[in-house]
Amino acid sequence: MLIPAIIGLAMMLLSFFIIKKKQYSLRWVFGGGLFIFLISLTHFQYDKQAVNSTHEYTINDTANYYIGTIIDIPELKPRSVACNVKLSAPNNKKVILYFEQTNKSLQLQPGDEVVFYSNLGPFKNFGNPDDFDYANFMKIRGFSSTGYVAANDWQSTGNQSNTITCVSQRIRAKALIFYKSFELTDDAYAFISALTLGYKNDLTDDLQEAFRVSGTAHVLAVSGLHVGIIYIVISTIFSFLGNRGKPYLLRQCLIIIVLWGYVFIAGMSASVVRAAIMLTINCIGNIYNRKGFTLNTLCAAAFLILIYSPITLFDISFQMSFGAVYAILFFQPKLQKMYNPSNKIVKYLWNLSTVSLSAQLGVFPLVLHYFGTFPIYFFITNILVVPLVSIIIYTVTPLIILSFPIFINSIFFEFIRTTFQWIIKTLVDITFQIVYFTETLPFSQLTDLNISAFQTILLIGFIMLFTYWLFNKHSRSLILSLTLIWVFLLIKSYNYSQLKQPELVVFNNRYQSEIALFYRNKRHFIEIPENGLVPHREKSIYRLSDISLLSNTSEDRIKLDILILSDHSHFSLEKILAIFNPSIIILDSTLPSYLSKKVTDQCKLIGIEVHDVTKDGAFSVEI
Repeated sequence: MLIPAIIGLAMMLLSFFIIKKKQYSLRWVFGGGLFIFLISLTHFQYDKQAVNSTHEYTINDTANYYIGTIIDIPELKPRSVACNVKLSAPNNKKVILYFEQTNKSLQLQPGDEVVFYSNLGPFKNFGNPDDFDYANFMKIRGFSSTGYVAANDWQSTGNQSNTITCVSQRIRAKALIFYKSFELTDDAYAFISALTLGYKNDLTDDLQEAFRVSGTAHVLAVSGLHVGIIYIVISTIFSFLGNRGKPYLLRQCLIIIVLWGYVFIAGMSASVVRAAIMLTINCIGNIYNRKGFTLNTLCAAAFLILIYSPITLFDISFQMSFGAVYAILFFQPKLQKMYNPSNKIVKYLWNLSTVSLSAQLGVFPLVLHYFGTFPIYFFITNILVVPLVSIIIYTVTPLIILSFPIFINSIFFEFIRTTFQWIIKTLVDITFQIVYFTETLPFSQLTDLNISAFQTILLIGFIMLFTYWLFNKHSRSLILSLTLIWVFLLIKSYNYSQLKQPELVVFNNRYQSEIALFYRNKRHFIEIPENGLVPHREKSIYRLSDISLLSNTSEDRIKLDILILSDHSHFSLEKILAIFNPSIIILDSTLPSYLSKKVTDQCKLIGIEVHDVTKDGAFSVEI
């Protein structure tokens, strides 16, 4: 892309030498050159990031030595410590390493340089029919490989990186330690950490699912809502500088500096940076008496982010964040005009409702596409939860200030600090009760609503055109919107007609043996005997989990279509084949890897087909 970039630069340079008479008619020269240059730059950035996230290592029996720097806060796993690591030259790639959990690995911090010995391999999906595409997700995040590092296979070099990212993560880690002094429950601590610092690694699956079902999952990720509240706090602190003249200019500059200071403390995550860019543009707009929050502001923020990191376009959080903000800018002014209450409390609730509804209209198609679910009671829960979240963030701010050394030894400030801690605990508890109660309500969430990317575009088009018709009454908008929804429903009907028959699936589950019916993208569990025939209309399928059965003898071997081996580590293929005559042998994910490899090699030698779900993905057969 070097030649197009040079052409673009040449066109921009040439535009400055056009005579005045021709400047207007040839004004496209500069714009065309800038367009070609930016496209070339974006293509270069995309290729660079795509290459960096593409796996180059081959999985073999040998490992290699590498040097890398930890770039994020290590995450504690049940038996390991997961670290995001940037490899040193010549690799220069990001990998995820799982260090064996020891006292030494528990002391790792962002910026620590380590030399390690590991066999790096690509990220793999489990191969189940309802799998999340984890491998592609990690590629979008820029990670190329993963590996396990034993306790004796690594050593710290003693060097520590002081890049902006590493220093930011170290400060973030100290902030997390400070939050533990609040004496909160584990869930409350994880909630506060996610709410203010965007650190979600400590959130339990049950807690995340409750917020997701209630339609308030967005509060768990630091985004425009949270950064906006922080912006209000900062703006209030500097309000004494007034709203005009040089003091006002100083006020906006201080807001920008402190805002990016918060971004630094929050770990500089992508969602926080996106919100900070928009608010920075808003502050600059305030300085020049221009409206800050506009579609141009949104597009400018997206432009700056995508120029730097084009692959971010495929990030779910990027799409939802900008989709929600765009929807608020597009729908909220129209909805707000429908009703203008005089009471301040009613007006606040109405504004909150219109913002919540607008945001949901923006992300609704994306949620269906990626998750296939929709929370029914989102409207009510957001009205209740969002104000609580705002108050919690407002309360955390003075609590942090009161923890400065100057206030430590004062009985009065200690009382205030204790009061704020009690307020936070109470508000978090109320928030949890609302969320968990909503989760238990009947029909709290619609499921199995997955749509394709094309259907997502059709649904977005319908929502926007139909809304435009509601407020402007242009018949053409109504006709186009109805056409789009007709095509959408037509595709949906066709997809239903093409649904696969129910399948019996042996899933790849690293923790337990899992055999179930799979239909309409859902697992339906039925009773499967540990040792015995598995129900099937046509095929003879036998599941074997007990080696004691192999002590039996039989003159004629039992003819089977499928034999499933699971939950045992000492199967003997010779003894199995003395009793059974299977057409194919399925190796469950509960078998040890050495046994699976041994049985696979033996089956290949005698010509029996074998399917190892840990390597080949889930095995399925139509019912």
